[in-house]
Order: sequence, then C-alpha cells, then structure tokens
Amino acid sequence: MSLFNVSLKEVDSEVAQLLEEEGRRQANGIELIASENFTSRAVLECLGSITTNKYAEGQVGKRYYGGNHVIDRLEALAQRRALAAFNLDPALWGVNVQPYSGSVANAAVYLGLLKPGDLLMGLDLPSGGHLTHGYRTPTRGISSSGIYYESTPYRINSTGRIDYDEMESLVTAHKPRLIICGASAYPYDINYARFRKAADMHGSYLMADIAHIAGFVATGLMMNPFEYCDVVTTTTHKTLRGPRAGMIFYRLPLKQQIEGAVFPGLQGGPHENQIAAIATQMHVVAQPSYRDYMLTVRTNAQKLLEALRRRGWSATDTDNHLFLLNVGVRGLTGADAEKALEAVDISVNKNMIYGDKSALRPSGIRIGTPAITTRGLQPHHMDQIADFIDRALMPNAHVEQIRSEVHAFMSTFDFYSEYQ
Repeated sequence: MSLFNVSLKEVDSEVAQLLEEEGRRQANGIELIASENFTSRAVLECLGSITTNKYAEGQVGKRYYGGNHVIDRLEALAQRRALAAFNLDPALWGVNVQPYSGSVANAAVYLGLLKPGDLLMGLDLPSGGHLTHGYRTPTRGISSSGIYYESTPYRINSTGRIDYDEMESLVTAHKPRLIICGASAYPYDINYARFRKAADMHGSYLMADIAHIAGFVATGLMMNPFEYCDVVTTTTHKTLRGPRAGMIFYRLPLKQQIEGAVFPGLQGGPHENQIAAIATQMHVVAQPSYRDYMLTVRTNAQKLLEALRRRGWSATDTDNHLFLLNVGVRGLTGADAEKALEAVDISVNKNMIYGDKSALRPSGIRIGTPAITTRGLQPHHMDQIADFIDRALMPNAHVEQIRSEVHAFMSTFDFYSEYQ
C-alpha cells in the first residue's frame, strides 16, 4: 500500500474519530474564548500542504539546505503581505514570520535585545498581562521571561485600566531595559505615547505584544503601536483568524538581533506550512471585508456585554473583542462558571479580575467574540447568547435543555460542511 494516497481513517481510525468528535463539538457549541477563532478552509489547506515536507533552516536566500528556491519565494511573499497588512514601510520595518507561536516570538525578542538578568517590565498577570511578559510569583519566575530575566510589573487600578502614572514612576525607579505594552485579558485601548515617553526617559526598548488586538490594529480601529514601538509581536490566529503561529515586526536597525534570536537562537527549521498559511491570511486581512468583520467583532462584544448587564451581571466595559464578567457577585468562582457553561457547550475561560488573589479560583470569566463573529453571528444575536449564559449560571440550571437549545441555535450558522 502506498503511503501517499491513504486516508487518515484508513491509517488511524482512532485519531480520525477524535477529530470528527472535535469538529462536531466546535460546530455545535458557542465559542467565546477570546483567544480562539475559526480559520478558513484555505488556511487549513496550507497547513496540510506539501510544504510540511520541507526543511528550510535559515533566512530567505540564506538557507542551510538545498531545494528551497520555491520556499524562499513563499516566505518572502508572507513577509511582504504581513508588512502590507499593517501598512508598514519596508524601508523602515522588517518582519520575521518564522516563530512557531506568540510565546516563541516574545522569547526571541528578549533573547535578541536583553542579556540574562536584565530587567523587563510588563503588565502584571492579575491585571490582564501574559505569562511571557515577565510574570513572577513572590518566590519564583513562572515562564522563561521571569526565570532568566529580572522583572517588575505595572498594574491596573480600581478603574480596571492601566495606571499610567504608576507605570512611569516604576520605570523611573527601576529603569527597565525593555518595557512591554500588551495584554491577554485587557478590554481597553493602550496609550502607547505614554509608554514611549517613559521608555525615552531611561533609554529602554519599547515592545508591543498585540496578539489579541492585531486585527484592530491592522484595520485602524485601535491605536497604532508601530508609531511608537521598536518591536511589535503578535500571534496570527485570535483576531487575525489565521494559523497558530507568531510574527515579529522590528525596526530595521534591530534586524540582526531579532533574526539571529529566532534562528539559530531559539528555533531550527521553520514550519513552512504555517508560513504559507500566514501569507494567505495576510492577503485576506488586507481586504476591505476584513475591516467589516473586525467592526462586527467589536459591536458584538459591546452588545453581548449590554445584554448581560440587563440581566444583572457586572462586567468591564470594552474597546475591543473581549470583556471580563464578574461572576463572584452571584456567589460563583470563575472556575465554577467555566465548568457550568462547558456543560451546555459554551466555552469561556476563568480569569482574574481586579482584587483577585488566585488564578485557579478567580471571580471572573473572560468572554470574547471573534469566533462567533466568524460563524456569522450578528449584534442582534447577542441577546440570545446572553440568555443562554444567564440561564446556565443559575442554580439548578436545566443543563440538557439549554445544551439542546444551544445546538439548535448554532446549527443555523456557517461551519465547515463536513461537520454540519
């Protein structure tokens, strides 16, 4: 039997069955995890393409393996399209499209611009920051950024927004080598000018991690970090709706440090199937219809927030695709709420809100609208989503009934044809 033309079901029926089950779960459920989205069939075709077979260590035109003349053209195309999608001048900016993920992209920036033990500063995890932004507990670093580098965080205040005055005071006191502006669970826009002012006072590098809000940045719907930052990192899924991968944009004087940190600093051969998918999705991001999509993502978030507030729930405001719902006011933990919603096939994640002490038992959940907007849900559908959430989080909720209603509701929206 030839291996080239044998289906997964013939080779491994057990894995094939699990993939089918996951497809049905995605089709039937309501996906409200802010970092997740549904990518296009075109992107999936790239990810399962012939480029999976090719090893391509090095950069375009400077590979350590032969047979890369087509791959070079593909990766160069992804670079040009990424710069164009974010309206960047190639005379001023470069981009590395090889990082396997957003976390690897961030690690490469630190490796390229810092020495072990240098100080970096990012938004505190309980304030909505990310593990890779230097998070530490009182006793130890959690990710490599908190283990190999010194770090001190800035925070949000009681309004739920970044305390820019405190941030500037902390920068003056600690003089970090790198300041990171960006977040994982922050529902507001960011004042990059304040960060640039602080960075310039002490000669710090300024990096933005726009993994969550890249779609808004590319379409001009949120503040532009490229006007102020030295480096900008992002994932290519989330609001960008592409493959699971990362990118690093850098001002050209930093080219050698950044490129060398990705390879050979952290990675070997890039995943050219991911890079093909990035090229395809950056082409999509540059189209006018993508901006319409991002406008709907934001409006859906606002309308869902309003609908939950009408039902008595407390939540943050939002400038983007996500908000934080305080379930503690109903006597629940975020973990309780996550589990209760999963029982009716609504996916969210537990999340700390201002004043919380435990990441495992926080009083909030994070809710985002990129994935449901991709499915075709519009602002007038958000009241129904809020009703499902509200009923599922009631004591003695009728789980089977709500789940059946969720499935029936979602069956009317677009999805990959083999799962509908």
